[in-house]
Amino acid sequence: MLMSWANKEIPCKTLFFKIALIAQVIFSTPLAFAVDNPVIVLNDTNEAPLTTATHSGYLDMIATEAFRRIGYTLKLEKLPAERALINANDGLADGDLTRIAGLESLYPNLIRVPEKLTQWEFTAFSKDSSVPSTWEAVRSHSVGHIRGWKIYEKNLAGAARVTTTEDSVQLFRMLELNRIEVALYERWLGLALLKQQGVRNVHPISPPLAVREMFIYLNKRHTLLAPKLAQALRTLKREGFYDRAFREKLLPYREPTGQ
Repeated sequence: MLMSWANKEIPCKTLFFKIALIAQVIFSTPLAFAVDNPVIVLNDTNEAPLTTATHSGYLDMIATEAFRRIGYTLKLEKLPAERALINANDGLADGDLTRIAGLESLYPNLIRVPEKLTQWEFTAFSKDSSVPSTWEAVRSHSVGHIRGWKIYEKNLAGAARVTTTEDSVQLFRMLELNRIEVALYERWLGLALLKQQGVRNVHPISPPLAVREMFIYLNKRHTLLAPKLAQALRTLKREGFYDRAFREKLLPYREPTGQ
């Protein structure tokens, strides 16, 4: 009888063991079962229409989709330009959304994604449309730009009348109040700001002072993501995603022909 009873217990014990093992796997590894994509945080110095508070800007659309395709959820943190670079280099953020090529030499902990995210037109804005669009002409005027924009810092080095500001609103306010004669900014960002503020007596000077490819930079701990992200950006371009985003988000801010 004892042997018979013991034999009947064995299947019960085996079943209990299997259930306990399955429960242990489920509750000890919750991340293995369908959680959101890991979040990657990039610093962002853009404004509308490139990035917006509602994450509906031109670069919001493109960068969010590119990171989604490699399995990440993108979060953007607004910071002043210089602080954004320092924090990304120090590892306080995962990277920076839009910067010119070559910053690797100044910030050795940053890795450039080897496919351009977008293209910026570095442009002079002024009330005086007769100002020539050259670095020499700009340097001869009282000029302002946002602190941390490296291309302007480099080309205005040694100029006599240069003012730096923390943000674009302050920059264009100084131009409206005639405290500077020329404000240096990005063309699309400037056009959107002028439209939003209802400013009619300030205009972009053509052609741009410089046109530069802009890249995503990642902290070196994400080195392996750089080629994957580059491929995702190339795919979006081939699919026409960039063209659709441009027509929807940037084209409405284009200045009238002949302006």
